[in-house]
Amino acid sequence: MPLLCRKSALHESLPVDVALPSYLVQPRAGDRLKPPYFELNSMRIYNDDTLKIDSIEKESIDLIVTSPPYDVDIKYENYNDNIPYPEYLQFTRKWLARCYDFTKPDGRLCLNVPLDKNKGGQQSVCADITKIAKDVRWQYHSTIIWNEQNISRRTAWGSWMSASAPYVIAPVEVIIVLYKKMWEKIRKGTSDIKRDEFIQWTNGVWAFSGESKTRIGHPAPFPIELPRRCIKLFSYVGDLVLDPFLGSGTTLLACLETDRAGIGVEINRNYCELAVKRLKQHGIGQKKLILHS
Repeated sequence: MPLLCRKSALHESLPVDVALPSYLVQPRAGDRLKPPYFELNSMRIYNDDTLKIDSIEKESIDLIVTSPPYDVDIKYENYNDNIPYPEYLQFTRKWLARCYDFTKPDGRLCLNVPLDKNKGGQQSVCADITKIAKDVRWQYHSTIIWNEQNISRRTAWGSWMSASAPYVIAPVEVIIVLYKKMWEKIRKGTSDIKRDEFIQWTNGVWAFSGESKTRIGHPAPFPIELPRRCIKLFSYVGDLVLDPFLGSGTTLLACLETDRAGIGVEINRNYCELAVKRLKQHGIGQKKLILHS
C-alpha cells in the first residue's frame, strides 16, 4: 500500500490526505536518496542538479516538458549562461542522456529551445540539439514552431540596409518532440483534449505570447500555455510529467491544472521557493488529483 505524503516545513499548514503512487513514495529514514524540497499530493520539487539527482526512478516518467538554459547570457542567479558553445552542447548531451533513462519506453520529451542564435556567433541550436538527442537514442517525431508574436526585442541587425553582413533573425522558438522507443502509448488512458484544441494544436505552428520575467520574478519563464498544450496533447490524465529545469515552476502549474502528477528539478533554491509560492497561489492544497499508475 502506498505511503501517504508527509508534510515539510514549507507546507505544514496544507492538508495531506492523498496517497502517492509507488514512483512518488517518499524515501524512509536511512535511505540515501535526497528528500524533496517540497511535496504535496502528486507534486514534488527537488532542489538538485538534474545531472546528479538519484531520487527519480528509471523508466518512471511519461512525459518531459522543459526549456533548458539557452546559452545566451541570461542572468540566472547561480548558472553561467554564457559558456563556449561546444561546452554547452556537451552539457546538453549529458542531461538528454539522463532524461532518456528516466523515461518510460513509450515516454516523450517536449523540448523548448531557440531555432538558432546570433549572440556569440551564429549557431543552429535546434538542429544541433536534435542531432545530439538522436545520438543518445531519442527518436525524433516532429518540431513545433512557437511564434511568440513579439519582434520588439530585436536589437541586432548586422550591416544596416546593406548586403555586406546583414543578420536574419526568426522571431520564433521551437518545441522539439521526441520519444524513447515507441510513439504509440502502451497503456490506454483518458485524454482530456477537446476537439478544437486537437485540431489547432496538431498544426505545427503555435502562436501565443511569451511570459513577462518581471511579472513572474524569473529571468526566463515560459508561458503556462506552452506546457499546458504539450501535456494535454501528449499525455493522459494522471500521467507523470517531469521538468528537469523547473525554474519558476510553470510546468507544475500546468500539471495541476490538467490533473497530471509532476516532478520538478531545480538547482537554484530561490527558484524552488518561487515555484512553491506559485503552486500555493494556484490552490495546490485544495485540489486533489486522480492518479493512474
